[in-house]
Amino acid sequence: MRFLLYNIRYGTGGGWKFHFPLPFSGYLKKTHKKFPTLVNFITSTNPDIIGLLEADCGSVRFNNESQPKVLAQHLKHFYVYQSKYLQKSIWQSLPLIRKQGNAFLTNMEIKKQDFHYFRQGVKRLMIEIELEDVVVLLVHLSLKFRHRQEQLKDIYTHVKRIKKPLIVSGDFNTRWGAGELKLFLASTGLKNANKEGHLSHPSRSPQRELDFILHSPQIKINSFEMPDIRFSDHRPLVCDFEILTR
Repeated sequence: MRFLLYNIRYGTGGGWKFHFPLPFSGYLKKTHKKFPTLVNFITSTNPDIIGLLEADCGSVRFNNESQPKVLAQHLKHFYVYQSKYLQKSIWQSLPLIRKQGNAFLTNMEIKKQDFHYFRQGVKRLMIEIELEDVVVLLVHLSLKFRHRQEQLKDIYTHVKRIKKPLIVSGDFNTRWGAGELKLFLASTGLKNANKEGHLSHPSRSPQRELDFILHSPQIKINSFEMPDIRFSDHRPLVCDFEILTR
């Protein structure tokens, strides 16, 4: 099976133009002309499972359409999407922000789907999908170190309940380095598919390993790469794996 993890920055692009004419003004620009390029790249990787971070689900930025839905229709995949923010949070009152979230897409039957929320942080969502042979989690952790550590505790508690082969994926925002995950990996028994420590951010000249595909011992990684793709500020992660036991 092939798993693609990609923080697409809402399809707003990357590079110096993102900050023109003002810093971060790229977040306000229309994305419908840029998104087909992302769709073409994702299609070319032929993924079975896609973890999509920072996806737009219907703001004016994407002509009130859902990026996960458009991509899923193109690929003929099932999809699951949810806003990153708690339903009762102030962020849900902001028109652009409330349409920002994460998504799973897959060409396999989704046996079960759940949305879990961390106890701390602004971005609190953890999406869980259960497929025939594997459970996959998708997270986007906090920019604050203290909140990230509390969120990792929540993931640990959840992971210990899962019996199937497992993948925990997402943007972990490990600004202090991948060493932030050392205790988490030791306690859960999960392994980092990125054995060579490739860096994913920023895409033009990576300096940090922010994005991770972590897996349980029942999963064998056959290949892993981060293509030099610059349609976002993150590079995509492409991982081929197989289940060793059922």
